[in-house]
Amino acid sequence: MKDASNRYNLLKSSRIIHLDKELRLISIFVADFCKTRVLHTIKTVNMDFKLQNTDPKSSARTGEITTDHGKIQTPIFMPVGTLGSVKGVHQRELRDDVNAEIILGNTYHLYLRPGLDVLEKAGGLHKFNGWERPILTDSGGFQVFSLADNRKLTEEGAMFRSHIDGSKHFFTPENVMDIQRTIGADIIMAFDECPPGTSTYEYAKNSLGLTQRWLERCVKRFDETEAKYGYSQTLFPIVQGCVYNDLRVKAAEHAASLDREGYAIGGLAVGEPVEEMYSMIEVVNEVLPEDKPRYLMGVGTPVNILEAISRGVDMFDCVMPTRNGRNGMIFTSEGIINIKNKKWADDFSKLDPNGTSFVDQAYSKSYVRHLIHSGELLGSQICSIHNLAFYLWLVREAREHINAGTFSAWKDIMVKKLATRL
Repeated sequence: MKDASNRYNLLKSSRIIHLDKELRLISIFVADFCKTRVLHTIKTVNMDFKLQNTDPKSSARTGEITTDHGKIQTPIFMPVGTLGSVKGVHQRELRDDVNAEIILGNTYHLYLRPGLDVLEKAGGLHKFNGWERPILTDSGGFQVFSLADNRKLTEEGAMFRSHIDGSKHFFTPENVMDIQRTIGADIIMAFDECPPGTSTYEYAKNSLGLTQRWLERCVKRFDETEAKYGYSQTLFPIVQGCVYNDLRVKAAEHAASLDREGYAIGGLAVGEPVEEMYSMIEVVNEVLPEDKPRYLMGVGTPVNILEAISRGVDMFDCVMPTRNGRNGMIFTSEGIINIKNKKWADDFSKLDPNGTSFVDQAYSKSYVRHLIHSGELLGSQICSIHNLAFYLWLVREAREHINAGTFSAWKDIMVKKLATRL
């Protein structure tokens, strides 16, 4: 009887041990499963866009883009930080004074300097330059296009020589996706060819065919790779087609068929008349999905931006606020000031009484003219900060008027003012 009892207790203990092992195995399995699900969720979380309001008398609209680095209210202007730096402007000024919601970097330039090793060791461009809000990177296609005498295009990709030291490099759709994964921007661009605005139909057609084949390779590579730094990335196709309606429609239809989270309109403001640029925007936006953001690349003047907003564009970037600012051109709500002109030499009024930046109230026109005229770096910095703040003010004003249903009437008044030389 005692032996039977001992055997029973031994069997019971053994079963408990086995049960405990099974429970632990189940726990490990569940934990691994949950971990896998979480990782999968992180990988597949996409940028989100919510369309909010539309203007009753135009195609202007407001929306909100959500990324892992924050929200972006559209329409929006993105200051250009080609090398990870918006020239002459601290990140703190961009964030607290200009109030930029997203900035732009450039794949071509960042690939050459500081290089991918440095960026990866830093943990991506956000960590490298200390910018905690969203970043978008251009693919470098436009820069390769601009190196016409030092590049060669093939079906495989683009061979080019560095503008820095003449060294030879080769970009393909695949490695441009890998490069942008390493840079780590929230929104990245497909690799494309950007034909001149004056291209013949035949050249533009062949160029578009190459861009579309490259786009499909970009999408494939992007979808089979993962983000490197623990937050999601989004790929935008670029719609090309020069100034030819049928090519633009074909490009937009092809891009839309790939069902990405947003779309870029490229190859405009590259030599074509402004009326043709506006026409191409209308053609493309008739095709692109309404529930996705539309990004007009490299455009432009304040008037260009308002006209494009009225045609349904949500996102803009351009070097004009800083490049022109460094040369003494100041954009204001009343018109354009060339601060180099002698008429401002003894004008001691505020730089811009209607401006939103601290520089507008801190410095006079006379003083800023003196700085620019003397080649002082501070002059370039003041004008750059003012112009960036003005561009951001302009798109926010547009947003307010779209939400209020008064955009079209306001825009008609503003475009006349903005084009005036003061």
